[in-house]
Amino acid sequence: MTPTGWHSCLYECSVLHERRVPSRHRFRYGIFMMLVDLDELPLLEQRLWTFGQTRRRMYTFRDSDHLQFPAPAAGAKSEPIPLRTALTAWLAEQGVAIPPDARIRLLTLPRVLGYVFNPVSFYFVHDAQGRPITAVAEVQNTFGELKPYLIPLDTSGAEKFRRIAPKEFYVSPFSQLDLNFDFRLQTPDEKLSIGVNDLASDGTTHLVSVLTGTRQPLTDASLLRLTARYPLVTLRVITLIHWHALRLWFKRLPWYRKADRTDLQRGVFRPHASLTTAAAAAASAAAALPPSVP
Repeated sequence: MTPTGWHSCLYECSVLHERRVPSRHRFRYGIFMMLVDLDELPLLEQRLWTFGQTRRRMYTFRDSDHLQFPAPAAGAKSEPIPLRTALTAWLAEQGVAIPPDARIRLLTLPRVLGYVFNPVSFYFVHDAQGRPITAVAEVQNTFGELKPYLIPLDTSGAEKFRRIAPKEFYVSPFSQLDLNFDFRLQTPDEKLSIGVNDLASDGTTHLVSVLTGTRQPLTDASLLRLTARYPLVTLRVITLIHWHALRLWFKRLPWYRKADRTDLQRGVFRPHASLTTAAAAAASAAAALPPSVP
């Protein structure tokens, strides 16, 4: 727990990206992130004047910014599903049943003055005694789409999680869709250590992404100090994404359009119009086929 007696805390982080294929492009920047215990959200809002869930604060947390499962029908208006409920239901569909008293902590960026963009968030699920159960990576893109990836325990260590999974998600116009994500996570403690690489089917590493950090208490004083060091942190993240995309474009890296390979974009939540249009066209084409002959 933090000195405040909470499992929730802050991490002052360094983010490293190194693209290796087809040409090298490397950068590093600093941010801070929150590790939020989902059961502590009401208490955090009560005790902090800089952070809230139901009230307008400098930093806010919304369930709707993250996984909503079952996904609401397109165009349907409904109340957001509590994130703990949504994640538990999604894990059950993946064959992972977690106990009612399991502790779920989410490493993420909160809304800053109402704005948020999270390239990736991570859930760490432990039982009531602190034993790790599983982890989940929640990847988002600039189209507003979201895709969760289950990351089981790594057999090499009790506090590590590892999985190589088909990407099947459009993240960058400079990355192919037929790559794999290589997730390497460690349970956050005094230090934070997370790696997410892009791998080709032959094992070649196309992109290296490393997130490291040092734990800080989740207090108003710490939030104000980190705000002074990294003002408008979510806006900083989205600005850097577009700035480096522009640099890659000037380097004339191959460009992959999102609409070109909708068949390689699966299990996507909040799907963009390019996916819903493709799905409707496929359904229409299937309906037009003559009935099969027995």
